[in-house]
Amino acid sequence: MQKKYFGTDGIRGTANKFPMTPEIALRFGMAAGAYFHEGTHKHKVIIGKDTRRSGYMVESALVSGFTAMGMDVIQVGPMPTPAIAMLTRSMRADIGVMISASHNPYHDNGIKVFDSNGLKPSDEIERQIEALMDSDLTAKLVDSSKLGRAERLENVRGRYIEYIKTAFPKSKTLENVKVVVDSANGAAYHVAALVFHELGAEVIAMADKPNGYNINENCGSTKPQAMQDMVKQEGADLGIALDGDADRVVLADEKGNLIDGDQLMAVIALHLKEEGVLRGNGIVATVMSNLGLEHYLKDNGLDLHRTQVGDRYVSEYMREKDFNVGGEQSGHIILSDYSTTGDGILAAIQFLAVMVEKSKKASELAHVFEPFPQILKNFRYDPSRNPDELIANAQATIDAAEKALASSGRILIRKSGTEPLIRVMAEGRDEKQIEQTANSIIESLNS
Repeated sequence: MQKKYFGTDGIRGTANKFPMTPEIALRFGMAAGAYFHEGTHKHKVIIGKDTRRSGYMVESALVSGFTAMGMDVIQVGPMPTPAIAMLTRSMRADIGVMISASHNPYHDNGIKVFDSNGLKPSDEIERQIEALMDSDLTAKLVDSSKLGRAERLENVRGRYIEYIKTAFPKSKTLENVKVVVDSANGAAYHVAALVFHELGAEVIAMADKPNGYNINENCGSTKPQAMQDMVKQEGADLGIALDGDADRVVLADEKGNLIDGDQLMAVIALHLKEEGVLRGNGIVATVMSNLGLEHYLKDNGLDLHRTQVGDRYVSEYMREKDFNVGGEQSGHIILSDYSTTGDGILAAIQFLAVMVEKSKKASELAHVFEPFPQILKNFRYDPSRNPDELIANAQATIDAAEKALASSGRILIRKSGTEPLIRVMAEGRDEKQIEQTANSIIESLNS
């Protein structure tokens, strides 16, 4: 069943428009407060946010909803999403909420949710929360004597910084390593550079002056060119570009060449295998990860397990099958020995640990496989049409294309969860062939 409010990663949309209105945020707070209100203990929720101006509006509405259900609210201000997951566990809260639209521009915002174990809820739990949001919650309002209270907790960044540093070998240091850290003018603006500085690195910080409107603006993991240029300009050893809530990262080697999530997972997985601590004999990624990664892992005796798009699906599979490395090509890297969710700073720390352990430059470590050419095209359809029917009508073309590519490539057709789009991805060794393949499928969708 299609969800009404939740997408692939929480609730997200343009601020002050459905579904990111104060009313929806209020009803979410009430519904989530009611859903997670189990037991007789005093219930507690941790709320963090990134640096968007609209975060104040959403936060106030959430606080009203949760306190109306008898939950105490601890507001920690701008903090990375993985920090909220960590704080929810360490402070024994019933629920954690992050107000962020991740890599989106400032005019969007969103609500991400974590349970008491710091895990994102399943589709079924999201559907139950949605059902509560659309119900009459009057009967669930607590007596005035049991209303929750709200307080701001200052200086929680120290807890996260100390925790995240434990992922770096105690016997090693980043002394004589120069890094550029792009915080995307987002949630990690006062945390990221400090982490690497305390590990001994010389840090050149950029995009660390948020004003409520400049989050992800020509900076961060989706627009890393400024970071790449700074690496070359400053002669840095590594560039690190986070997104708005710091749950994803892309790196740049000392030459300014990008290192995406697929390359990053390959480096970390092979190193952990050498150390004898890689679990599951492989990694977990999504259907979007490059076929080159799959071939590289296979050549090194490792497996690639794929899930649908969304880091929470990767996380669920990792827990179910006991893997400790997983993630997405976009830079959501989940290292479950340390975190329950994607953490850009943690992933960068792990890459730097391998650099130091092996005494190699970033360019010597990364780019371990040649990515297969990948073509991604979007087909926008009339919202009145059924996308499943459109795909069914094009199935013969899709089947023929898959047969033609055989084992040398693959095709992925998926519906957007937020727009009337059908996404067509073709991947293979021959770039001309996959371009023709993608175009033929788009044409068949349009017929």
